[in-house]
Amino acid sequence: MTILSAFFSNLLVRIAAAIMLKPGSSYSTRLPLYVKRLIFFLALALLFSAEILRVYLVMPFPGSQVRNTVSYAYWLEQWIVWIRIFTLLLVCFALYAVYKTGKTWAKILLPLTLIGYAVLFFAFNYKLQADKIFHQPVNKSFTLAGDSDIDRSKLIIGVTIGGQAKAYPIQLIGYHHQVVDTIGNTPVMITYCTVCRSARVFSPIVNGRLETFRLVGMDHFNAVFEDATTKSWWQQATGTAITGPLKGYVLKEFSSAQLTLTSWLRQYPKSLVMKPDTLFMDNYFRLEDYDKGTMRSDLVRRDRASWQRNSWIVGVANDFASKAYDWNQLLQKRLIQDSVDRLPILLTIENDSASFHVYDRRVDDWVLSFRIWNDKDLLVDENTHSTWNMDGECVDGSLKGKKLLPVQSYNEFWHTWQTFHKDAKLYVANYALIPPTGVH
Repeated sequence: MTILSAFFSNLLVRIAAAIMLKPGSSYSTRLPLYVKRLIFFLALALLFSAEILRVYLVMPFPGSQVRNTVSYAYWLEQWIVWIRIFTLLLVCFALYAVYKTGKTWAKILLPLTLIGYAVLFFAFNYKLQADKIFHQPVNKSFTLAGDSDIDRSKLIIGVTIGGQAKAYPIQLIGYHHQVVDTIGNTPVMITYCTVCRSARVFSPIVNGRLETFRLVGMDHFNAVFEDATTKSWWQQATGTAITGPLKGYVLKEFSSAQLTLTSWLRQYPKSLVMKPDTLFMDNYFRLEDYDKGTMRSDLVRRDRASWQRNSWIVGVANDFASKAYDWNQLLQKRLIQDSVDRLPILLTIENDSASFHVYDRRVDDWVLSFRIWNDKDLLVDENTHSTWNMDGECVDGSLKGKKLLPVQSYNEFWHTWQTFHKDAKLYVANYALIPPTGVH
C-alpha cells in the first residue's frame, strides 16, 4: 500500500504541475496546452464514468445485465476510493490554477462541474445502490400461526431445522432480499430475488465464522451479496462466490419449500411466521400482487405462455443433472412423473394452483406410479392402490404410514434457471429435451 501511495503521489504531482501551467515545472513545459486540457477532461470523465458504471453494471438498467461484466463492477467497487482521491485532487489543483490565472468562463464552468459531480455522487451512492433501496428489517419478529395477520393464501418460504419450523412470506422477503435468522439454534440466511423468482436458504457460516452480507446489486438479473470480511461477491441462485478473495467458495444450502401459508401450516401447525416490519409497510404493499405474477413491471411480471423469458417453471437439480418443468403443464395435468439422473420423481400441485411438491417415488423396494384421485388433493399409487395426501404421507392402504421423501425444487422464471443451469433439460410431455440455443 505504501508503494502504491507513493506511485499515485508522484503521478499526481506530475499531472497537477502540468494542469496548473507552472512555468518552473519541467513537467508543465513539456506538454502543449491542449494536452493539459485533455488530461484534465479525461480525469473528469474517469471520475464521472466510474461513479456511474459501478452502479449501472450491477443494477437492472437497460443493457446492463446481458454480458459478463460483474468483474468490471467489482474492480470499480474496490478502487473507487482511489479513483475519487486521484481525480478530485487533480480538480482541486485545476480549480486553484483557474482562479489564479484563468478566464471568467473557466471560473464559472469548473464549479458547475463540481456541483454536477456532487449531484451525481449523491444519486448513485445514496439513491440508486441496491442496499440503499432494499433495507434489512429493523424490527424482526415472529408470531405463532394462529396470531399471524398474514393472508393464508400468501406464498411463503418454509424451513424446518432441528425440530423448529418457520415461514417467511415472500411478500416480505422479496423486499428485503435477505434476512439472517436462527432456526433450531442454527444460523440461516433466507434469500429471495424477485427478478429471478428464486428462493434459497443458506448457512451464513464462512470459514468457521458467522458472516454478514449486504446486497450489492445483481448479475444476469440475479441478486449479488457482499460479505463484510473479505468483500467477496456471492451469487444468490447458486450460493457461489463469483469474484473476490473467496471466489469459488460455495455456501451450504438448507432445504426449503415454497407454498401457501395454508399448506405449510397443515404440515407444521406450530410453525412461527415472520411478521411485517411496520417501518416498511409501503414497500411490502408494492409487492401485493407479486405472488400471482401480475405486477406491471416487465422484470417481475409472469409470461403466461410456456418457455418464454418470464415463464414459470419448476426446477429440479442434483450434482449430475438438472431439469425444468413447465408450470402450465403442471397446472393442466396436476401430476408429472419423471426421472432426473435416474432419480424417479413425482411433481404435483394442489387445488390452490400455487402449492407444488416434488417427491422421490421410491418406497422400500417399490418405484411407485401415481394418479390423481377425484380432485381431492389426494393421490393413489398404481402399485398397491394406497392413498396419499399432498404432504407425501400414505393415509390409507397397505403402505399406510409411509412417507415420500421430498426432493429440493424451485419455482423460478425460465430465464433464471436457464442462465444458472447451463446444461439444463426441459421436460415436454414424456420427453426431456435440451433447449435449443436462443430459447429465453
